[in-house]
Amino acid sequence: MTPWTGRLIFLNVAVFLLTAWNPMAAAPLVLVPAFIPYRPWTVITYMFVHAGFGHIFFNMLALYFFGPQVELRVGGRSFLGLYLVSGLAGALLSGLTPYAHIVGASGAVFGVMLAFARYWPHARIYIWGVLPVEARVLVVIMTVISIWSVRTGAQSGVAHFAHLGGFAGGYLFLRVMEKRSPAARFRAKVAPVPSSRPSEGDLERWRRIDAAALHPVNREELERIMARIATGGAGIVTPGEREFLDRFSAR
Repeated sequence: MTPWTGRLIFLNVAVFLLTAWNPMAAAPLVLVPAFIPYRPWTVITYMFVHAGFGHIFFNMLALYFFGPQVELRVGGRSFLGLYLVSGLAGALLSGLTPYAHIVGASGAVFGVMLAFARYWPHARIYIWGVLPVEARVLVVIMTVISIWSVRTGAQSGVAHFAHLGGFAGGYLFLRVMEKRSPAARFRAKVAPVPSSRPSEGDLERWRRIDAAALHPVNREELERIMARIATGGAGIVTPGEREFLDRFSAR
């Protein structure tokens, strides 16, 4: 678990428990797109309200699986920005259903899922713990389902525009990161911190990380960073990459 992923899960669960104990507390937090001019805060608050246990369980499960890897890759500040921008985009696109009552972190989580698929497109996700699907294929499937449902009216109780908006917001956020740092190719935080240049001790410690003991996704990330260090020098290590290396070298 990484810091912002943990905080977001905690906040979602806390709001869920509060609104389960006092359902009236949810009313001012729910997003109704037509009322955004009168209740502008709901474009943020709606992402922390859920309609039931199953709703929050699957959203938080996805955030738990995808969030830490993405946060380690881009850094905490950018991860939080990705989450909020994706959720905000979901709220804005939901304006196409102006009087729908919309709740849930799905839009924000979909943005995180998109980032995961961008960084680890071939990582296998096991649907229901059984069916293996590559991350990039999963995003395509989820997009097709949402578009099909919007066109046919299927799953009318699901905020498909919020899902599509989450993907769109996540994509735009990552594009802005790429334009600000083309060499990063979405792979790291925008600006390294000069004062955090690794020492020889850091490099030696990182080289001792047992790649064979890591999850394939983490192993791929380790190999990518160490290859960058070998070709470009340790000075190009970003804060997010250093956090990743320090985390596994401390084990």
